[in-house]
Amino acid sequence: MIGAAALALVVAISLMLIRTLKGPSLYDRVLAVNSIGTKIVLLLGVMGFLLGRPAFLDISVLYALINFVATIAILKFFRYRSFQVSLSRRQSRGPK
Repeated sequence: MIGAAALALVVAISLMLIRTLKGPSLYDRVLAVNSIGTKIVLLLGVMGFLLGRPAFLDISVLYALINFVATIAILKFFRYRSFQVSLSRRQSRGPK
């Protein structure tokens, strides 16, 4: 039963990979890459359960954090074309 879940996750990852390659817009591709990362986290958890290795759960949590930070960084880069936003682009809130 759990082997079927792992196989279903592999199929879902391959479908998201197709969406990543054929996505109509940049944001669709970023969303597909984020979905691939989420499904890999699930696959790591399932594989850890199948193999009886609970350390896989620690690896999957670390991978989820890296996936989240990378997605935010990619979206920020495509919005500002830089990882640093200049002071002139920030909106001032006036004196405190």
